[in-house]
Amino acid sequence: MSIHDYCDGIKRRDFIRVGALSASTFTLANYLKMAEAGQVKDGHATSGIFIDLNGGPSHLDTFDPKPDAPEGIRGDFKTIPTGVAGVHISEQLPKMAKSFDKYVILRGVSHTLAAHKLGSEYVNTGSRPLASLEYPGYGAVLCKERPVQSDIPPFVAIPNSGQRAGFLGIQYAPMNTGATPKAGQPFNVRGISLGAGVTVEQLDRRQNLLHDLDKTFASMEGHDQLLTGLDRFSDKAYSMLTSERARYAFDVSKEAPSFAAQFGSDPFEQSCLLAVRLIESGVRFVSLSVGGWDNHTDIFNNLKTKLLPKFDGGVSALLNGLEQKGLLGSTSVMVTGEFGRTPKINTRATLGGRDHYPRCMFMLMAGGKIRGGQVIGQSDETAAGPANDAISPSDAAASFYHNLGIDPKQEYKTETGRPITLVRDGNIIPQLFA
Repeated sequence: MSIHDYCDGIKRRDFIRVGALSASTFTLANYLKMAEAGQVKDGHATSGIFIDLNGGPSHLDTFDPKPDAPEGIRGDFKTIPTGVAGVHISEQLPKMAKSFDKYVILRGVSHTLAAHKLGSEYVNTGSRPLASLEYPGYGAVLCKERPVQSDIPPFVAIPNSGQRAGFLGIQYAPMNTGATPKAGQPFNVRGISLGAGVTVEQLDRRQNLLHDLDKTFASMEGHDQLLTGLDRFSDKAYSMLTSERARYAFDVSKEAPSFAAQFGSDPFEQSCLLAVRLIESGVRFVSLSVGGWDNHTDIFNNLKTKLLPKFDGGVSALLNGLEQKGLLGSTSVMVTGEFGRTPKINTRATLGGRDHYPRCMFMLMAGGKIRGGQVIGQSDETAAGPANDAISPSDAAASFYHNLGIDPKQEYKTETGRPITLVRDGNIIPQLFA
């Protein structure tokens, strides 16, 4: 029997087996039948990790290569096989290729917001931005639904996050570390570490003074959401500052050398190590942010020498590390930028680049009930758009929430009582869980 490659690098005879299906091929009815037959994983994830690739990574040069596309589109990189027969990704991602059984590639993800800010707001919340409302990010929602013990931060962003608490209130905002850890060194986080010679006893005296002031001005506060949120935020910060468990959780130098060795020394790779450590310590949600993907010029050199090596090492080690610690089944993971890059390589500069392109992009999802080793969705022959029905960031968000046991269609109310649907337009992608 002859074997031919599809334009996205998947062998024709393996097309169905590896799960490279359009969003409409596999229906909710199919999924429910499989669930009834016991072919779907039980149990929801209880924690989440979101990896934000700020700037918009190129889908063609990473997880949706088109080696047979014309010159000027296909790019400089060759493809390599993954651990699943028939699926190929960029040669610059060898560790992710070997770890493909742990995650799913969503191809042909599409939207229409080509500006960084709007695109970022969309993928960090799952709902298209509105001028009249700020939607909460995934971390804020999960922390509202699943509170943690008071001596551990519920939502940590390394070093910062595009996610906000939105209308849920500042008490659900992330704690930004503001820095990244260094290999083998204690990680001092402002708001966690006691610095400048401050002792726990001194902190206790300051906290008692603050409580006295709070009582004095309580009548002025009323029901102000901001003041209430700040008060809860302050109490949480005090609990963490006096918690040895919280300080220990952030100290990557305490990690077993045999485990830490799989994470490289790059700040992003060390951030991935810290993320695993925080989830293991009871942190509910961790957001990782790594920029540099806005490559309008010199894209292939930047990807090869700066961006893809640390991404490849960091994300593969994170997935492997979660599995080694028995945490992958309880941790829902999403990896995305705000959009993809243009199929056509621009020639405005001597060194070629790709521009903003929301019509086609990739996302990665893993953990919890998600069955790894699949490609879901398909782009056309030049990765200019979806080949069939598009997957939207809202669909990915609905699936991410579903993996966490949260109904994406549930309603919250703003401070004024306005009912808001968590994910306005998204539908769960059933293939992820079958």
